Amino acid sequence: MSNITKNILGMPTIRPNPTFNAKGSAEILHKAMTGKGCNKDLIIQALCTINNDQRQAAANEFKILYGKDLAGELKKELSGDFEKLLVALLERPDRYDAAQLHHAMAGLGTKESVLIEILVTHSNRQIGMIKTVYKEMYGKDLEKDIVGDTSGAFKQLLVSLCNGGRDEMYQTDSLKANQDARQLWRDGEKKWGVESDTFIRVLATQNFHQLQHVFTEYEKISGHSFEKAIEKEFSGDNRDGFLAVVKCVRNRNAFFAELLHNTMKGFGTRDSDLIRLVVSRCEVDLADIKVEYQKLYKVPLEKSIADDCSGAYKDALITLVKGN
Repeated sequence: MSNITKNILGMPTIRPNPTFNAKGSAEILHKAMTGKGCNKDLIIQALCTINNDQRQAAANEFKILYGKDLAGELKKELSGDFEKLLVALLERPDRYDAAQLHHAMAGLGTKESVLIEILVTHSNRQIGMIKTVYKEMYGKDLEKDIVGDTSGAFKQLLVSLCNGGRDEMYQTDSLKANQDARQLWRDGEKKWGVESDTFIRVLATQNFHQLQHVFTEYEKISGHSFEKAIEKEFSGDNRDGFLAVVKCVRNRNAFFAELLHNTMKGFGTRDSDLIRLVVSRCEVDLADIKVEYQKLYKVPLEKSIADDCSGAYKDALITLVKGN
């Protein structure tokens, strides 16, 4: 299997648990939250070793048996990052992604990296679902919020990605790759000023296999990498946005490994980002990301988490990363 194909398919750490029983899980969770204290180990065992569909079934059974909302009960019993992680696990993926996008554009400053992370790494169908759920949750169009919160070529790139028009076939065309590379060269480095529309058209609409060929052809024409061209022609959010797309196309697993590493490097842990990355990737490709993380940073992802986090929060994250 090629690196590109592995980038598309991915290997999760959390799969459907064949021993899952919704009623049994609901009873375990209820037991964990009654009596003296809260048994966090039981909660981790019940919720971090099953997939999202099974968590939804357990939450539904919990409501049937006890007349209570499972997420609401966890919020009462838990606190801090452990609570945030468990509540995130109980959210449906499309709703969770919509909430992350909204959060990235709310408050002081926009977290551009989150917008790119979600819009570049989701399929056209998933983006369509996220947009529908976003409208249901917030009464606003995702695209309008993006337009209101971003600017320049970066805004145009995000709007294009938000419309879910990427070719998702596996076919490649060497002649077209050469033509696109030449057009990018003419509209970028070869002229005074840059035609960002050409970069957006190519990066936001072509399949990842084809883009690999475009990057190779560009290097032949220019004598340097496509990334270097972006760094020369763009700045600020525009540069960072285009580079993030290219990184993801080159090696999606390395892209996420770097994001995970960035949450834990330096002073303090960016826990909201760490939670989002583990929750959103554990059922998609976290097993592959773990391998890439080890290659890049010479340490297992589990060890990095153990060194940076503590308590039940650490245990829950490591359970998700190790997988079922």
